Amino acid sequence: MAKVLIIGSGGAGLVSALSAREGGAEVIVASKTLPTRSQTSMAQGGMNAVLGNEDTVSDHIEDTLRSSAGLGDEKRIAFMCEKAPEAVRWCNSIGLPFSRDESGEIARRRLGGASAARACYAQDYTGLKLLHTLYDQCLKAGIEFKNGRFLLNLIVDEVTNRVLGATFLHIETGEVEEIRADAVIMATGGYGALYGKHSTNSVQATGDGLAAAVRAGAKLADMEFIQFHPTALKNSSILISESARGAGGYLLNANYERFTKELAPRDVVARAIGDEMSANGAVYLDIRHLGEDFINHELPQERKLAQIYEGIDPVHELIPIKPSAHYSMGGIEVNEACMSSVNGLFAVGECANHKIHGANRLGGNSLLELVVFGRHCGAKAVEYGDQNPTLVSDNPQLAKDTNFVRGVMYFTNQIDFYQKQEMLANIFYNNVGLVRDDMGLKAVLGAIRQMQKELPFMGPRDKSKMCNTNLVEFIEFGNKIELSEMIVVSAISRVESRGAHYRIDAPARNDRMFGAHTITWKEDGVLCADFIQ
Repeated sequence: MAKVLIIGSGGAGLVSALSAREGGAEVIVASKTLPTRSQTSMAQGGMNAVLGNEDTVSDHIEDTLRSSAGLGDEKRIAFMCEKAPEAVRWCNSIGLPFSRDESGEIARRRLGGASAARACYAQDYTGLKLLHTLYDQCLKAGIEFKNGRFLLNLIVDEVTNRVLGATFLHIETGEVEEIRADAVIMATGGYGALYGKHSTNSVQATGDGLAAAVRAGAKLADMEFIQFHPTALKNSSILISESARGAGGYLLNANYERFTKELAPRDVVARAIGDEMSANGAVYLDIRHLGEDFINHELPQERKLAQIYEGIDPVHELIPIKPSAHYSMGGIEVNEACMSSVNGLFAVGECANHKIHGANRLGGNSLLELVVFGRHCGAKAVEYGDQNPTLVSDNPQLAKDTNFVRGVMYFTNQIDFYQKQEMLANIFYNNVGLVRDDMGLKAVLGAIRQMQKELPFMGPRDKSKMCNTNLVEFIEFGNKIELSEMIVVSAISRVESRGAHYRIDAPARNDRMFGAHTITWKEDGVLCADFIQ
């Protein structure tokens, strides 16, 4: 029986766990936080699937391709869209409480960039309800969870380029542990927390899985493409779902005039809002005309979030908004079987690049992706593990990481890494955000490389062993620095504008030169970058 280790307990990890368990594998899910705290809980809008006669799978494929701005893989997109109805029916069968229309069928709404109403939803809590449903099913299936495990590194046999498992810091005890497995699935989510207070993501989205994958020899693809959600609360960056615009909400400028097509692709709407804010200082989301009954029934979370975090009631008042970093299109490069360039290392969800989102993700496709590819990835990991069982062998990774954690405690604290982290978030938002240019990108790269040099002088103040969150946050910061360099190098290399990557010094799209994916990896610790088809 294959043993499958899944790192990350969000939606992608839990779907993969159920799939691997169904395939007969022994499954362990390890994550640094509790499953119900994952970023999946913030996916509010819905899950795309063609369920009615007024829509077609070919339209779903075309919408996804168009949104990807020439970087979506048509074969993989077709696979996802064709599997979408089955994915929704599977979610329905395991108990996801979808909202219903008057005929009792699963309700659907139209999200930005879509040609039809195809996002199946559960009020505006779709991701949260999916996450809880999946977790319940995993507990029923007897899947083992190891929470409070912070990923340090993957264990790789360098001769065979084969993953053997991973090492973790057990946060509660302070001990470094290893978990061996026949196959490893990375499901650690994205890297939106790089943007700090300018992101809709939780502070947990630090890209740990991607950084560990790179150190293990995997390649990353399209790291420069980071989607900014058009409607986050102005003061907190808390997400206000696209479902509010899908239901008929308006975007108003400082003169209370509509200024853009609300359901255009997210990159277009976000830049339009950014332009208005630069020119006139404010943009608002208006859902007052939808009425209190509709808002309470269909958009209850949006009302509560606006009341709690902005101090306004959207039933009667305009919601002040701004674009904020939301979704990482880039991730671990994987093949059609979801496996990376490291044998036995699979990736799924936001940390993976299945080449379906390209330069800009279509709203409603993230939950769909994690269900379709989670089921596929779990099955493929079991298949690989059954055919290629690992042998127990000595590997120095556990000793290396034990020594690393001990060594970090001897780092000085001459420089406060929390201040550097906030600085990184601000310069990323201003220079690696909605609009970019060569000068700004190179200035950020210089700052990153200076931080890399200073890292040994930014050690944790807390030298205790048990429950040392200061230590965890320092290691997370190191991962952020490692990934940020790859993001900026990719953005500098792509001298064009495409989807979420908009260069004011190169505003046109250039398919002849840049109709390809950026690939970044490391050789002997040196960053390498290239373009591939």
